Amino acid sequence: MNRFFAFLFALLLTSISVASACTAAPAEWVQFKLEPAHRGGGAIEASFRDDSRANHENNWSTSFGPSELVGLDVAGFRSVGTRPLRFAVVREAGRLDCAGQGGNSYATGNCRLTLNPGFAQLLQSRGIASPTQDESWALMALDVRSSLINAIATARYPTPTISQLIELTAVGVNGDYIAGLARAGYRPESLHSLVEFRAVGVTPEWIGGFTRIGYANIPIDELVQLKALNISGDYVAGFQRLGYRGIRADELVQLKALNITPEYVAGFERLGYHHLPVDKLVQLKSLDITPEFVRSSGVQPGSNVPVDDLVQMKIFGRRR
Repeated sequence: MNRFFAFLFALLLTSISVASACTAAPAEWVQFKLEPAHRGGGAIEASFRDDSRANHENNWSTSFGPSELVGLDVAGFRSVGTRPLRFAVVREAGRLDCAGQGGNSYATGNCRLTLNPGFAQLLQSRGIASPTQDESWALMALDVRSSLINAIATARYPTPTISQLIELTAVGVNGDYIAGLARAGYRPESLHSLVEFRAVGVTPEWIGGFTRIGYANIPIDELVQLKALNISGDYVAGFQRLGYRGIRADELVQLKALNITPEYVAGFERLGYHHLPVDKLVQLKSLDITPEFVRSSGVQPGSNVPVDDLVQMKIFGRRR
């Protein structure tokens, strides 16, 4: 399981193009490029590169709303011709001040990173070490915020390292997420578990879907298994409407893994097979025995042909 999450996290870091070896110091310049973002909607793709190291280890690329590039003459950026352009990316950890030439929805130039002394002081006041130059760039690039640091302290987690703050932010853990989990009655036991929780997509809203149908206080490891198969409260509620109550988490995993849906079960209900045990449903689905197959084999609704007989009919091609 840990190897899976390590791979998932590495893949995520690759997708946002932020490497741990970034080396932009306050007095050093990095190159920028602006162009239209693939997601459209007027967003602008900004790429930042420091060529002082080989293999593009220092690249950071992400899309911004035009207003997030503070001071950018958006009309000038998009207009025909070339003209001087300036903008800034301002975040809690610091700011990038950039200047260059642009037009025709394209711009290039240089930026300088300035760290925020107040943010560094907050880290120190929480017992977190001062960031290195590499860490300062990553804090800026990933937009690590004070609300995350404060939420970690409020939840009484051990003092995080800067690397852990970066890792948490990279998978989408923020102060609101930690507070939302607490309101839902959950506190993963460690920051590493918190990363795993968020990496598979467990959210307070998703947990609430289970709470509303009577599945409160599901153990954390079972929540991870359920989310890994994208099992939702709506999926379980479909079975409840057919009279299935209290299906265990491990049974839900079996059902979902075989794509056994409430609609599949309802088909057997209409044939008179009421409330089949989960193991029987698994047996039927694993052999691709469907309500259509049962009808085509000459079984009449309400005839109560045992499931084991249906299995024999499927295996040996018999008809009723």
